[in-house]
Amino acid sequence: MLTAICSSVIATDVVGLHLRAAVASDLPAITALYALEVRDGVATYEYEAPDEVEMTRRWQAIVSQGYPYLVAEIDGDFAGYAYASSYRSRDGYRWTVEDTVYVQPDFQGRGIGRALLRQLIADCEALGFRQMVAVIGDSTNTASIALHAHLGFQTVGVFNGLGRKHGRWLDTVQMQRPLGPGAATAP
Repeated sequence: MLTAICSSVIATDVVGLHLRAAVASDLPAITALYALEVRDGVATYEYEAPDEVEMTRRWQAIVSQGYPYLVAEIDGDFAGYAYASSYRSRDGYRWTVEDTVYVQPDFQGRGIGRALLRQLIADCEALGFRQMVAVIGDSTNTASIALHAHLGFQTVGVFNGLGRKHGRWLDTVQMQRPLGPGAATAP
């Protein structure tokens, strides 16, 4: 069980941006943003958007295990969220996390995703994690692939036609980034 989340904030060049830990009152906005992606996008292969009760349950499960879950605000307006969670449940994976980042459509392309992911990386390094994995929905999601590459992730594989949504087969891109000393030393 993890016991702390790093509270230092990485400096950003996005005017008016504030990053903070997500709280229960953020769940309506988080639920709405995720529902938009479920309905219209391919970043997730979920077909039915979970309601706020389910999103609250998911958020609680993540934070109760000590993983960071962040919200971005621009001048007080909800702009996006990001969190780290267990990559896999087996004990041997306990030093590896998977990242998730979503940014409101009106705020995309302004560096908010980069700021969220940069902070998430810093928080996970402070918690002692050694690897971060991105599981990116579809190889056409070039913005997410570029974001991860910009922050040191490397593509380690593409699963062709692994999922199906909106009447077409979708790839899944796997990217990986070491955290701290990565696999160079034992934890």
